[in-house]
Amino acid sequence: MITLKRAVSAAILTSALLGHPVISTAAGSKDVTVEDAAAFVADAEKRLTDIAEYAARIAWVNANFVTHDTTMLNAQVGEEYTKLGVELANEAKKFNGLDLPYDLNRKIEMIKLGLTLPAPSDPKKTKQLAEISSKLDSIYAKGKSPDGRSLGELSQVLRESRDADEQLKAWTGWREISKEMRPLYQQMVEIANEGSKELGYADTGTMWRSKYDMPADGFANEMDRLWGQVKPLYTALHCHVRAELNEEYGDEVVSTDKPIPAHLLGNMWAQQWGNIYDIAGPDSAGEGIDIDPILREHYGVDKDEVSHEEKEVAVKKMVKTAENFFSSLGFAPLPQTFWERSLFVKPRDRDVQCHASAWDIDNEEDIRIKMCTEINGEDFQTVHHELGHNYYQRAYKDQPILYKGSANDGFHEAIGDTVALSITPKYLKQIGLIDEEPDASADIALLMRSALDKVAFLPFGLMVDQWRWKVFNGEISPEEYNQGWWELRQKYQGIDAPVARTEDHFDPGAKYHIPGNTPYSRYFLAHILQFQFYREMCEMAGNEGPLHRCSFYGNKEVGEKLIKMLEMGSSRPWPDALEAMTGSREMDATAVLEYYAPLKTWLDEQNKGRNCGW
Repeated sequence: MITLKRAVSAAILTSALLGHPVISTAAGSKDVTVEDAAAFVADAEKRLTDIAEYAARIAWVNANFVTHDTTMLNAQVGEEYTKLGVELANEAKKFNGLDLPYDLNRKIEMIKLGLTLPAPSDPKKTKQLAEISSKLDSIYAKGKSPDGRSLGELSQVLRESRDADEQLKAWTGWREISKEMRPLYQQMVEIANEGSKELGYADTGTMWRSKYDMPADGFANEMDRLWGQVKPLYTALHCHVRAELNEEYGDEVVSTDKPIPAHLLGNMWAQQWGNIYDIAGPDSAGEGIDIDPILREHYGVDKDEVSHEEKEVAVKKMVKTAENFFSSLGFAPLPQTFWERSLFVKPRDRDVQCHASAWDIDNEEDIRIKMCTEINGEDFQTVHHELGHNYYQRAYKDQPILYKGSANDGFHEAIGDTVALSITPKYLKQIGLIDEEPDASADIALLMRSALDKVAFLPFGLMVDQWRWKVFNGEISPEEYNQGWWELRQKYQGIDAPVARTEDHFDPGAKYHIPGNTPYSRYFLAHILQFQFYREMCEMAGNEGPLHRCSFYGNKEVGEKLIKMLEMGSSRPWPDALEAMTGSREMDATAVLEYYAPLKTWLDEQNKGRNCGW
């Protein structure tokens, strides 16, 4: 992923999430002209360019040398960036109603839409919003259960334990941290809504939805349309998983006709279910490929003791393999600075933020990844994914700073995931990691492993922002925060809290993106778009077999088309970019259904006689 905390990047500040905002009825001032708008945009781009590289370097140092001082420096530059964003957004609104040329209009809308939480013009409220955001972030970052366990330790219990009581204690323990967020979150919503209204939007949720080149309500309808396409596949997966959990834990823990208790799905938020493959996976399917030992042998770390230096050499070789994938499509090699400046392995002597992320430091050629990489199948996929971000970042480097971003925020995540989908047995054979592809007997197992993460995620990816949109517009009142959260989780995911929850709790705050104020629709979109991109690339590559077995490795025609789309950055509405890649101007989830078609057939067979739905 692109690092979430890079609010200090110009590309994130303006983030390319453009659209047609709900303009206030008052027209722009009669005193302003097109020339004034052009001068404003030119000045804004200069100021953003001036701060962007410095701010990105501060963020990089903080992520790689986590100390009190680097954290303070990062917070300070983040505040400067937010103030600049508020100033520019409020200045931009004076051009509301002015008939502007395409580029000027697009850039001004991007400036107005650049802030996730728009503060009002009142300096006191701007300061208060910054303090609340920082406090929410701190509560989450420092959170521990009442018995002193960290999120990582509690997550390990959900991942590995099969004792329902032990899992329940871990699940409820983490949700104690978010209780104190509730009044702060309410205040934050009120202030941000005030800021959004000043910019001409009905509320902050409307502003978020206006970043997608369509009316805000149209975007909400589009999300529901895409969900409708994939819901039958999710329902079949849910039905099978629930039946297997019932067999594992019994009727008293898991009913066969009600939502699944949220603590049993192997993940703190029940957003991905891959950790319960041992329960839900097919018993009779072939095993497929265990790539971990193959990778360790290939990269020379298949021994008991591996030094830090040996590990770093091995990891760089694995990243080089991922670079070769992109080179095979026709992308230019990564710059030498990438190899000199990236963080590949967790250092022995300092704290770093280990969450894998891709960085664009100077909006030119200084691209990097930051990973505490291990030689295993998961990280093999992750490095391909992260390089997808880097190649996207470099592709749009010649665009103006306001266009240095993806067509919409779902595109950036989708590109990396599309490449990861192409890491099939066919690809592993092509690069010499295996001698022969396994036969079709292993396909159901491979598809189930994938679906437990990717298909299971879809309704969660949808409902997180559904909840926030309803909070921002008042449909869910502060007195109903928790009730509204669980109603949506039941509606979309078929999941329920394992014990009674009240309005003393604030369960949404136990998910990072809520206190961190990171819009979530991008992840749902990415899970749709990656399959749409992948299917198109496979068709271009002449794939004749099942979609899930395709790899477009080595196909220059695919690469040429992909590069052209990436180079557009956010200069055009996302349907233009989608059309450039797929020939269609509409997002389409049927590729998800095609990819998992063999699994759906298998699930339907398993579910005969079962009561599906909740």
